[in-house]
Amino acid sequence: MDFERFRALAVDPSLSEHERIGFPDAFREGYADAIWRDIVYKLPALARRDARVLDVGCGCGPLPKMLIASAESLGQQVTLIDHAEMLDQLPTSEAATKLAGRFPQVLTDEEVGDGFDAILIYSVLQIVILDDNPFAFLDGALRGLRPGGRLLIGDIPNASKLRRFLSSAAGRAFHRAYMRTDSDPEPQVFGLLADRIDDAMVLGLMMRARAAGFDAYVTPQPDDLPLSNRREDLLILRP
Repeated sequence: MDFERFRALAVDPSLSEHERIGFPDAFREGYADAIWRDIVYKLPALARRDARVLDVGCGCGPLPKMLIASAESLGQQVTLIDHAEMLDQLPTSEAATKLAGRFPQVLTDEEVGDGFDAILIYSVLQIVILDDNPFAFLDGALRGLRPGGRLLIGDIPNASKLRRFLSSAAGRAFHRAYMRTDSDPEPQVFGLLADRIDDAMVLGLMMRARAAGFDAYVTPQPDDLPLSNRREDLLILRP
């Protein structure tokens, strides 16, 4: 689903809060606390008083609501970017600034100010690649980091990682249990992909950040996250 498709999902009363951000309930229901713990571990500024935080493509599920509540308790200022229809589903708070529009164009130099301590971009990259330049998108995020700040491009669905998993004994067993079948998955063919995120894109983004003067790492997700066997995170630090 591309960026514009989410505008309609946000206001569809027949959908759950998880379905409105593009996930079946089975992949998100009951997982918010575990996801939040992992995000805070990788973005420790989220637990620090008076931090400035940016959430790009925040959606209207549990995570931005948890982010707003945490910001209120810690005296933080959080900027949320998404469709107006998504932002309207979130609570109004003095701790939160809502910017409706497409990133990075909507984030002006005035909004960036002296930068953010933490930038969160979660379950978004797979949407960016459909109708935008992921490298320009990354550049826009990097310009918003303060010295010492961290950027988490999280929950990246990596087709290469999925293929490696399905080629393993654990992956074949997972497939049989998940699909309720006695058959193994189709043999995995390794090669370049034109329309999905793969190792080449993830590592290319990591290397672009490093070339721009940032430290960057591909990091795994903990096992208690629902899609950890096929997704990973890109963590970027400004020295």
